[in-house]
This record gives sequence, structure tokens and C-alpha cells, in this order.
Amino acid sequence: MTDLTGKRVVVTGGAGFLGSFVVDVLRARGVRDVIVPRRRDYDLVDRAACARLVRDHRPDLVFHLAARVGGIGANRDNPGLFLFDNAMMGLQLLEECRLGGVAKVVVAGTICAYPKHAAVPFREADLWNGYPEETNAPYGVAKRLLLVQAQAYRQQYGLDAIMLFPVNLYGPRDNFDLRTSHVIPAMILKCLIARDQGAREVRLWGDGTPTREFLYVEDAAEAFVLAAERYDGGEPVNVGTGEEIAIRDLAHQVAAATGFDGELVWDAAQPNGQPRRRLDVTRAREHFGFAAKVPFAEGLRRTVAWAREARARGAL
Repeated sequence: MTDLTGKRVVVTGGAGFLGSFVVDVLRARGVRDVIVPRRRDYDLVDRAACARLVRDHRPDLVFHLAARVGGIGANRDNPGLFLFDNAMMGLQLLEECRLGGVAKVVVAGTICAYPKHAAVPFREADLWNGYPEETNAPYGVAKRLLLVQAQAYRQQYGLDAIMLFPVNLYGPRDNFDLRTSHVIPAMILKCLIARDQGAREVRLWGDGTPTREFLYVEDAAEAFVLAAERYDGGEPVNVGTGEEIAIRDLAHQVAAATGFDGELVWDAAQPNGQPRRRLDVTRAREHFGFAAKVPFAEGLRRTVAWAREARARGAL
């Protein structure tokens, strides 16, 4: 097990959703030298900025969590942007980490990299058994490319680059912008707005039949830090709960948690996305001892409470 307390750690995306919780976990572990680069200072799509980041901070460990992300709508509207930015950030940063002598890099993949019709539960060996679901394929393919890079750099240069594939995350500090948010924050905000305005219906995308697996963000952050401490393998690792829920059932749970008692109306003209998502999480448990701790009902309660408070102070 690697003791991180004396390490200099860079967390790209450390001011974002997952990244901010990874920073919290690192600091709780006693890591004092945590650097959170901001895009205004280091735009990782620019190769020179990646080189400057490594040169300026000389990290021992890099968590690469920065990404251009969004829900189905954002992926559908920005396929080229999501492909280019995510690929270029990762490719260039890993190359500069190699050149700069960084000891270890932990890279965030995405569940979107899995084939559209992957066998359930998704096993890491199935990543290449088909093309991703069309609406988010460019983003997923960009992350597949980073897996190949991490494995190739391990083979040729000995870079200790590991890659985790987290399932859909949710929790406080998530993106609640309805233009770009993922399903849980979008549902929560729609229900809170409807309740506050006395509306009697909430419109939701798709027909509600797909299933998803959700991981509370604090659990995900713990998984990433555990992997940095305990995992040095070249194989990708799923990070999730191993449990799935139908989107229609999710919507009813969100409505109940937010106090919305009106009608949920499904817009089947909008895309469903991937039909099912559920991970095999055996590898994470066996290789670095990760198991999710926060039950979904509790995580949802915390997320709704955070959203309510944010709306009360005008932040949502």
C-alpha cells in the first residue's frame, strides 16, 4: 500500500463534481500538498499547458478527472467537442506526465465506453465487444483511447497509469443545469421547480424503461483514492454498486424525495440512451478493497437536501 501523505498530488478537475470529493478524501488522509489546476491557468486541451502544469508542480501522483461531460442531450449536441477535448486532454497530459517523470497517474474512464448491448453485468473484458450507444459514443470512444494509451505507456515506458470506469455518479455539488445535467440532478431540479410553482406535471425524457446503476459521489471518491494507494495493474477496473434501477422507478423515488406529488409524463420522442447498465464490481473489491457504502435512498436524500439548500440561497 502506498502512503500518500507525503506526496505532491495534482487533481485535474479538482474543482468539479467528482474531483472536489477526491480532494476532500485526500485531505482527510493527511495529504497536504494537493494542487487543483484551473482551466483559466492550464487548459489541458493545449499541449503546452499540460507541459507547464507538470513542470510547475512536479507531482508525484496525478488524478486525471477533468472532462468535457454532460447528459444525453449534451452528448447528442456536441459529439465532436466531446470527442476532441476528452481525447486531447488525456493524451497530452499522460505524455507530459511520462516526460516529467510522474510516478503514477489515475485516469477516470466512463461507463459510456461500454458497448451499447454489452452483456449484463458489464465486465471489464467486454469493453471491446461492440460499439458504444450512439448518443454518447464519441465521449466513450475518447475514454477507450486513454485506456489503450495507459496500457501502451505501461508496456513501453513503465508508467504506472491505472484507469477506473465509474458508473453514473450522483450527489451534492453535481451539475444541475438542465441543458447539460445527468438524469438524477435533472429529475431533482424539475421536481423541485414544479413543487415550488404548484405545477401538476413533470416531463421526463424517454419512456422510463432503461435501467441505470448509480454510485454516490463520496463512495466514488474513496474508490479513486483507494486505487491510488493499492492498485498498480494495467487492467481497467469498474467502480460501482452492482445494483440497477429502472429510470421509471427512479423518477418515482425522486418525486417522493422532493415532495412532488403530481404526474410524471414521459416524452418517448426523446432518446432513452443505453438500454441497461449494471457493473460487475468484483475486480475493484479484489484488487483494492472497494465496496460502496452509501445506500441509494440515503444518497438521494442527501442530494435532494443539498439541492433544496442551494435553491434557497439562489444557487440553483
